[in-house]
Amino acid sequence: MDRYHLASVTHPEEIDAKKNLPLEIDFVLSRRPDYQLQLTDLLRRGFGIAVRTVDQTPEVVLKAVDNISRYSQHNTIIPWLPNLLREGILPVLTIADLVNAEKHDVNLNKDVLLVMEHRFEFKKIVLVDLHNKGVGSDERRLMQEINKEIYPFAIDYIVNRVLFDNAHTRTEVAQSIIKALLIVGPIAHTLEHYISGIGKLFAASADDLLSETAELFALHGSGFTWRVLAKRSMILIPVFALATWGVLSVDTIIERGQIALAGVVFGLSAVALSLTTAIQSIGLYHQSYRKQLAENKLPQEKRSLLKLALIQDFSNPARLGLFLGAFLAPVAAATVFVGFPSIVHNGWVLALLGSIESIVAGLTVIAAVRLNRYLFRRKIKLSTSDILTKKTS
Repeated sequence: MDRYHLASVTHPEEIDAKKNLPLEIDFVLSRRPDYQLQLTDLLRRGFGIAVRTVDQTPEVVLKAVDNISRYSQHNTIIPWLPNLLREGILPVLTIADLVNAEKHDVNLNKDVLLVMEHRFEFKKIVLVDLHNKGVGSDERRLMQEINKEIYPFAIDYIVNRVLFDNAHTRTEVAQSIIKALLIVGPIAHTLEHYISGIGKLFAASADDLLSETAELFALHGSGFTWRVLAKRSMILIPVFALATWGVLSVDTIIERGQIALAGVVFGLSAVALSLTTAIQSIGLYHQSYRKQLAENKLPQEKRSLLKLALIQDFSNPARLGLFLGAFLAPVAAATVFVGFPSIVHNGWVLALLGSIESIVAGLTVIAAVRLNRYLFRRKIKLSTSDILTKKTS
C-alpha cells in the first residue's frame, strides 16, 4: 500500500489569485504561465488539482532495489541507484548475475524496469476526479507535460527518499534493538546503587552489546551472510574484554582525581564494540566495490573506492549518526564527569552517556528526513523567485 499525502486546489479562484497554492503548482505556473488557463478550466469542470507526495517508498520498489543490490551489485546501492533514478542509467547485469537471481525466483531485468517506472511517482501533480466524470486522454497528456517541469527539481528529494527508506528497511531489527535500550537506565541505576562500578559496566556494555547486535543485523539486512559477519567479528572478543577492563577502571581513575580521563575511558568503553563494527562495515563495502570494479560494474568517472564505501555506509542516516555518536561519547562523558562530579554514580546518567551514539543516530535520522524536505522546498522557492525576478526586470 502506498503512503502519500495530497495538497490540493479545488476552486478556480485559487489559481486566479495565486494565493495559498501548493508550492509545486505555484512553481509550474511561474515557469509556464500558459498553463494557468488550462488548469482554471479543469477546476471549473469539476476537477481538483493536487500535489501527490509519497511519504514512504512502496514495498515493491524497496524489494526490487534489494534484489538488484544482493544479486548483482555485491550488496551496494551507491552509485548505481542514484544514477538509475537521476538519469536512467541501467546497472551492469552480467549473465552470471541473471542466472544466479533466477535460482532465487528473481528477475533482475524486471526489477530494474520496475524501479525506473516508479521513479516518477514520488512527487507529481495529479487530477482529482471530484465528480466521477472520468479523466480523458487530453487531461492525462496535460498532467504528463506539467510533471516534466517538476521532475528535474524533485530528483534529489526522490533519490534521498528511496535511499532513506531502503536504509530503514534494512535496519528494522536494529531499530527494535535500539528501542530496548530504554530499560538500561533503571537497571544501571539499581546496580550502581548497591555495587559501585557494576552499574557503570552494565550501562556501558548493555548499550554497546545491543548496538553491536543492531549493527550486525543491519549488515545482514544489506546482504552480507552470517558466516562473513562471524568471521569478521572475532576481533570483537578482545575489544569487549578491553572495554570491560576500561569501565571497571573508571572508579579507580576517579579516586586518583583524574575526572576527565575517567569520562573519556567510560565513553570509549561504551562505544568500543559498535565503533569497531562501524569501521569494519566500511571495510566490507570497500571489498564489495573492489569486486564491482573487477567486474566493470562501476562508471568510468570513479571516485576512490574508500570514498564510495563511506558514502554507501553513511547513505543510512542512522549509521552516520551511530558513527558520529561514537566519537561524541567520550567527549560528552568527560564533560559531564568534570562538570557534575556528584552524579558520576547515577545509573540514569550513566545509561544516558552509554547510549550517546544511539541518541545521536535517532536525531540524525529525523534531521536527514527534514533536511531533505527543506532542501526540496528551498530549491523550488528559489527557482520560482528567480523566474519572477527575471519577468519583472
